Amino acid sequence: MLHHDARHEAFDFTSHFREDLYACLTRRGDTLFELTDAMLCEDGPVTSPVDLTLLAEHRRGHGALYDALNQGRVDAVRLRKALAMLPQPKAADNRLVLAVDVSAWLRPDAPTSPDRLFCHVYGRSGRSSDQFIPGWPYSFVAALETGRTSWCQLLDAVRLGPDDDVAEVTAAQVRRVVTDLIAQGQWEDGDPDILVVFDAGYDAPRMAYLPTGLPIEVLGRTRSDRVMRRPAPSLKEYALSFPQGGRPPKRGKEFRFAKPDTWGEPDAETVQVTDRYGTAKAMAWDRIHPRLTTRSAWIDHTGELPVIEGSLIRLEVDHLPGGQDPLPLWVWSSKTGMASTDVDLRRQAFLRRFGLEHTFRFVKQTLGWTRPRLRAPEAADRWTWLVIAAHTQLRLTREAAADLRRPWEKPAEPARLTPARVRRGFRNPRPHLHSPARAPKPSTPGPGRPLGSKNRWPATRYDVGKSTRRPESITERNKLKAHKP
Repeated sequence: MLHHDARHEAFDFTSHFREDLYACLTRRGDTLFELTDAMLCEDGPVTSPVDLTLLAEHRRGHGALYDALNQGRVDAVRLRKALAMLPQPKAADNRLVLAVDVSAWLRPDAPTSPDRLFCHVYGRSGRSSDQFIPGWPYSFVAALETGRTSWCQLLDAVRLGPDDDVAEVTAAQVRRVVTDLIAQGQWEDGDPDILVVFDAGYDAPRMAYLPTGLPIEVLGRTRSDRVMRRPAPSLKEYALSFPQGGRPPKRGKEFRFAKPDTWGEPDAETVQVTDRYGTAKAMAWDRIHPRLTTRSAWIDHTGELPVIEGSLIRLEVDHLPGGQDPLPLWVWSSKTGMASTDVDLRRQAFLRRFGLEHTFRFVKQTLGWTRPRLRAPEAADRWTWLVIAAHTQLRLTREAAADLRRPWEKPAEPARLTPARVRRGFRNPRPHLHSPARAPKPSTPGPGRPLGSKNRWPATRYDVGKSTRRPESITERNKLKAHKP
């Protein structure tokens, strides 16, 4: 009886989301909607969008498909609100945990595609060194679940352009997502702050400073060679240390990550024995902050630079699942005054961030997010939103999905099915879901370009990389301002 109620609730939520999705497709909506269904009903991984037109779920031709991707329209603002309205996964303490990360749609052989940037990749094509490949980087925000699972709820995706500052764009993206979640009743007064987890590559203190006024806590990984500062000593401590007087310092002593003799005793410590990593140890130091300078990221800041205090946590485990040698990780949280239980919750939340990496692998290898060879970045944005909508439908129907496992796979409960196994049987419950797409109208394809004729309008070639160079010092900034009319 309980399983029957779960199936009915899953069908209800999925049908309502499909109606909201169709309402967000304001141009070429029938084709885009059926393209999403075909993406979910394909027997194997999606290798090309045109192959989806051969499925029975896509009742239109390949010309309509490319016309919808190039000329269609997706109301992203409305779709974000529809995603925020869905039941969101929460952590063990009933807290919303959001993960933010960038994944690249590599386009090295597309010189006619604008707005490409050099994307950092590692180990591509059998190489073990870092590479920078032209492509479209996308910033994703997802709500994480607790426990061992490869599921998460994608909430937003923004393509980073050549003129964008990654920190400012990401801060605006987080503000938009959190505002939508609060407006949809996912967070209320008295609930714990929403935890936003960042991986390496983000300046965690700056990400905590930019989206001010929101009930969020930032947790981000930092480099192991950084140097931060302790809190400034009180007036009584300063008078005892410097009886001759003088101006009190704004900051305390240095905290060097690579020198343990500068750490001192931690303010909070926790040790947990896990079956996956062995003994997991976390040490936290309170009110640790970076020393900001008027260069690069803070060059346009007016007034005195802020002191952004937080808790610095060092994570250490005995071993990793893949047999690799474990290295200690340093993470910085914008919350101060943590107890041992708070430190352990941040450790678990940061480890759960890697669930977003499983989602990236699934949408790329199975749903074919980076497979289409689209020229316009706007078409890539539409395809990205369709992939997010498809992944969301899989998450909503996992309670009602049948376990169509391979002979060598182990049985799993309905709530523990992976995204790939839920997609494997999506074609069976699809007839029971609401499909608002209308039947296609008969039409005759156009003649196209005459055979043997040459293209008189070659496509424009675009350079790769940043188009706006930002000043690195105040002197350089003042010179640029002086040359402006």
